[in-house]
Amino acid sequence: MADLKVKIKNLLFKNPVLTASGTFGYGEEFEDFIALNKLGGFITKGTTLKSREGNAYPRMHETASGMLNAVGLQNKGIDYFIKTTYPKIKKLDTNIIVNVSGSTIEDYVAVAEKLNTLEKIPAIELNISCPNVKQGGMAFGTSCKSAAEVTRAIRKAYKKVLIVKLSPNVTDITEIARAAEAEGADAVSLINTLLGMAINAETRKPVLSTVTGGLSGPCIKPVALRMVWQTYKAVKIPIIGLGGIMNATDAIEFFLAGATAIQIGTANFIDPQTAVKVVKGINDYLKKHKINSVKEITGKI
Repeated sequence: MADLKVKIKNLLFKNPVLTASGTFGYGEEFEDFIALNKLGGFITKGTTLKSREGNAYPRMHETASGMLNAVGLQNKGIDYFIKTTYPKIKKLDTNIIVNVSGSTIEDYVAVAEKLNTLEKIPAIELNISCPNVKQGGMAFGTSCKSAAEVTRAIRKAYKKVLIVKLSPNVTDITEIARAAEAEGADAVSLINTLLGMAINAETRKPVLSTVTGGLSGPCIKPVALRMVWQTYKAVKIPIIGLGGIMNATDAIEFFLAGATAIQIGTANFIDPQTAVKVVKGINDYLKKHKINSVKEITGKI
């Protein structure tokens, strides 16, 4: 095989393929479908300080070449994760990254501090970009000032690898990326979902209970690629690219645009084996083009 290993700060990934938060549960849900040890890592669903019920139904809707979701970070809270979920998944031979969200900076800090103590959690993904919650989420990720404030607070509290997930629902994503980098982020992941909506023409009402939701899937890939490319030119820290990646060719395009690693999201709902197929496809591409390491194509558009 070609050398698929990549690093973010001091964290080594056996390959650059991760699964995106909110599309892969806590990993154990997919154990019957794929060998999780073949992944570079997976990112848990968004985890908050207290239990959240999420938004009212309906909260998912298929669109042309994608889907809208307004789940609203439904989860049982960090204490439940530590007590019940972590013991089940800590044995897995891959990097487990917890996606952290909150309504206030204090909430984010409290969750990060609890995760410091977990030996098998080497990194967190700071979610300052979710468009489906009324408080927090995207509110922190749409201005340099608020993005800097929450990143600075988490950097002081969290001692391991810190990845900040960026929102595309901004005028200039590079400004937010630079703010996160300046406050100690070890990497940025982008993009989160685009804000969208759907209307039922017969009932003349919004399809989602929240009216708007997050748009993901192949339809957002051109936007995601453009933003990864722009951000690569603006920051020195690694970029984890995501947004509509359905196969290895899509992944290669993200590497060429500047991504060090990538995440598979919506594709997991269509084919739960997508991520391992992408790992093989990346290796096949490198062999075909006589490239020794995936790192050699990062930013080589």
